[in-house]
Amino acid sequence: MRVRKLTLREIHLPLIAPFQTSFGTSTLRRIPLIEADVDGVIGWGESTAGEDPYYSYETVETAWHIIRDFLWPALRGREFSSASEVGDMFAQVRGHNMAKAGVETAIWDAEAKQRNIPLAKLLGGTREEISSGVSIGIQPSIEALITKVEKELAAGYQRIKIKIKPGSDIEPARALRERFPRIRLMVDANSAYTLEDVALLKQLDAFYLIMIEQPLGHEDIYSHAALQRQIETPICLDECIHDYEHARAAIEIGACKIINMKLGRVGGHTAARKIHDLCQSKSIPVWCGGMLESGIGRAHNIAMSTLPNFILPGDVSASRRYWSEDIIEPEVEVTPRGTIRVPSAPGIGYAPRLDRIESLTKRREVLE
Repeated sequence: MRVRKLTLREIHLPLIAPFQTSFGTSTLRRIPLIEADVDGVIGWGESTAGEDPYYSYETVETAWHIIRDFLWPALRGREFSSASEVGDMFAQVRGHNMAKAGVETAIWDAEAKQRNIPLAKLLGGTREEISSGVSIGIQPSIEALITKVEKELAAGYQRIKIKIKPGSDIEPARALRERFPRIRLMVDANSAYTLEDVALLKQLDAFYLIMIEQPLGHEDIYSHAALQRQIETPICLDECIHDYEHARAAIEIGACKIINMKLGRVGGHTAARKIHDLCQSKSIPVWCGGMLESGIGRAHNIAMSTLPNFILPGDVSASRRYWSEDIIEPEVEVTPRGTIRVPSAPGIGYAPRLDRIESLTKRREVLE
C-alpha cells in the first residue's frame, strides 16, 4: 500500500443550537477533512481538533500544519502492508494525536474499501448495532434541561450525559434524578474541579450516576486516584488518556473505573484498539466519546464502537441532533430503541456528499 495523495479541506459546519461546556460555547465547527488516495482507492478521515486550545492544545491550525509539514513527509513514497502500520510511521512526531488520527483513519477507510469489507469488520468489531446516548450542554435553566432530556428520552436514547461546572452541578443532577429516577445518568466536568472540591463532588454520590467524567485536571491522573478513593461514583477519564501508557497508569493506580475512548485524542484506530484490549483485560469498560464530529468522524466512531469492550452507550448520536444537513449519505440515524445500525457497505459505510463538502469548504490543499 502507498498513499499517493492527501487532500486537506477545512469545512465550516454550523450547529443547530449552541453547545456549552465548562470551557466555552460552540456555535460553529471548523472541521479538517482528510481525503487519502491509497493506490487509487479513496478513504476519508476527520481531525477533531477544535477552534480553540481549550479541550486540547491542538487546534484546526496546528492540525493542518502538522499534517502538511510533518505527517505527509513521513508518508510520502512509503510502502506499508496495512493501515495498522501508519501510527509507527508517525511516531517521531510527539503528540498531535488529532492530526495523526485524521490521516490514519482515512487510510483505514481506504484499506477496508480495498478489501471490500466494512471498516468495523476490519477493526475486529463484533456488533451489528451499537448503543447510543446523548451529551447535553449546560442549559440556561433546570426547566430547559428537563425539557431537553425529555425530548432525548422520547427519541430512544439509552443514556443521558449532562455537562457540569461549578455553580451548575448538584442542582441539575438532583433535578434530573428526581424527575427521571431510573434513567442511565452521568455528568461530565471537562476538568472543571480540583481536589479541594471533594466535599461537593461527594454529594453527587446521592444521585446514583453511572459515572462522573473527567472531574479534575486534564493531565492529573494522580489526583483522580485520590478522588476515586473518596467517592462512590465511578470516575471516567477522558482528557487524561492520550495513549496506552496513560491508560495503563490510570488503571494501575486506581484513577478510574471507566475510560472514554476518542479516536482523535488517542491518535486513531490502531491506538484505540490497543487501549481497548488493555481495558478489556483489566475489566475496565470503555465507551465512545463525541467531539461534535461531522458524519465522517461519526462513521469512524460507529466502526470503533463495534469492538467487544464498548459495553456502555456512547456519545454517537443522530446527525440531525447537531446538523441541519450532514455531509454523508445516508445520514446517521438512531432507532426508536436507542441504537445505531452498523453499515454493511465497504469502508466507513457512508458516502461523502462531495457537492455539500465543496459548498462548505473554506480552504483546500493537495499534497502529492
